[in-house]
Amino acid sequence: MLAQTKTGIALLYDEVSENAYDIRLKLTKEVLAIQKQDVVCVSGSDRSANHRTVTLHRQPVGGLGLSIKGGAEHKVPVVISKMFKNQAADQTGMLFIGDAIIQVNGINVESATHEEVVHLLRNAGDEVTITVQYLREAPSFLKLPLGSPGPSSDHSSGASSPLFDSGLHLNGNSANTAPSSPSSPIANEPKYEKRWLDTLSVPLSMARISRYKTGTDKLRSNAFEVLALDGVSTGILQFYTAQESADWLRAISTNISDLTLQNMKMANKCSSPSDQVVHMGWVRERLGGTDSSQLYKFKFLALKGSSFYIFSTPPVSTLDWVRAEKMYNLCEVLFKIHKLWLADDCWLQANLYFGIHQDFNFEDHRPYCFSVMVGHGKSHCFNVELGSELAVWEKSFQRAIFMEVQRTGSKTYMCTWQGDTLCFTVDFALGFTCFDSKTKNVLWRYKFSQLKGSSDDGKTKVKLLFQNPDTKQIETKMKVLIVLGISAAIAFTAVFFSFLQTGKDVVFEIEDNCITEAIQKASNLVDYATQYALKSLDLTL
Repeated sequence: MLAQTKTGIALLYDEVSENAYDIRLKLTKEVLAIQKQDVVCVSGSDRSANHRTVTLHRQPVGGLGLSIKGGAEHKVPVVISKMFKNQAADQTGMLFIGDAIIQVNGINVESATHEEVVHLLRNAGDEVTITVQYLREAPSFLKLPLGSPGPSSDHSSGASSPLFDSGLHLNGNSANTAPSSPSSPIANEPKYEKRWLDTLSVPLSMARISRYKTGTDKLRSNAFEVLALDGVSTGILQFYTAQESADWLRAISTNISDLTLQNMKMANKCSSPSDQVVHMGWVRERLGGTDSSQLYKFKFLALKGSSFYIFSTPPVSTLDWVRAEKMYNLCEVLFKIHKLWLADDCWLQANLYFGIHQDFNFEDHRPYCFSVMVGHGKSHCFNVELGSELAVWEKSFQRAIFMEVQRTGSKTYMCTWQGDTLCFTVDFALGFTCFDSKTKNVLWRYKFSQLKGSSDDGKTKVKLLFQNPDTKQIETKMKVLIVLGISAAIAFTAVFFSFLQTGKDVVFEIEDNCITEAIQKASNLVDYATQYALKSLDLTL
């Protein structure tokens, strides 16, 4: 996974005013910078001034050489929306598209309507002195071009309107106006340029992304926000197309993941081989009930050594690992991808895998959900932003559990079977063994390859169905284990899963679920079999 650099135009959406402003995004390996256009003084003595006062000389052809938009009736100032090459406004070198007009011949027009400013400029005489300030947050509905002034052209607008360029009335001569010399910059006057300037830089290390509207399960349309570790937000970044939004989302996610991997490598240098970080990252955890008002809260998950951690904030030092909200042994958890309730069109499901949003109804109201069952009837339900993230979490849980089971080797639990108290052992190499707790006599033993089915009652009982090694027929007798204390099913899940990973020939009926296949397209058949066989196991037996 290679870090990406990227630059492009987007909108910054203000949820309070419901306006969007043009910005430029600049993505580097470590930072996402938000840039806004501004006019800066590049030479001269006026570098600290926010306002510029410019005198225009109305020309016989072309008049003031500019057009305007906006007005108080739209809660925005009147701004210069067009400038015509080699005409009065352009020749000053001090005016730019996007400049808000503050004064006209000493008269303040900050609260004036569009028509009032048009009338004032039209009747200002030969020499018009205007004071301007560049409007860094010009609402996108004004449709101001972001580049330099374009070539001259005829852009008459007919009747003036605050959302259309009013240039016809401004470019003609006022009554009894004699031809005047063109405006031109004076040699010692300050020189200005329009530039993109950084206004906010968001560090991507341990940053998180959200596509959802706050407090809801509604996806923002072609928009998301990025939040830094310290809580600083980019605001709502909105894009013109779904493709642009998806491209930026993937690029930023890639860089966040790359930095997370670097942090994992640094943490692992200080840890023993048996206590390595396998994966970590941000998710959202579902809180409350299962109704439509359910809420999600950001959590930071980590798979490290023998444990699965849940944090409210990422661990940034060795001491932080003991401050987790929750911690579970990996031999006693079960990872499960939630089924996505979609139409039968697999291509739509594949689109979801690649991050393209469609308006479907999902179980848990969000796509890309998974749960981790942790025992005693409890489970944690999480949501991630991209299908690729979901696939990474699944593979990471597989790997972490596999490694922990390998380290553990075998586990023995006290249980009851047919009224007797027995011992039940799950061994990574040997399979399942049930023996008398007192005499140590083995009652039955099966290999992993002989297990052909399993179920549970969601509380204390596990049923295991094995194949007879001689007849190759499924045994009609069920083995019912009532586990005392920790769940045998949990250990069985982990060991059995890891056993399948070694490539043993175990075949189960596979659920016909093409979204699972889309999300796990890189997985092999054994992975699918494992999910189906273990999906009903309760971890709290």
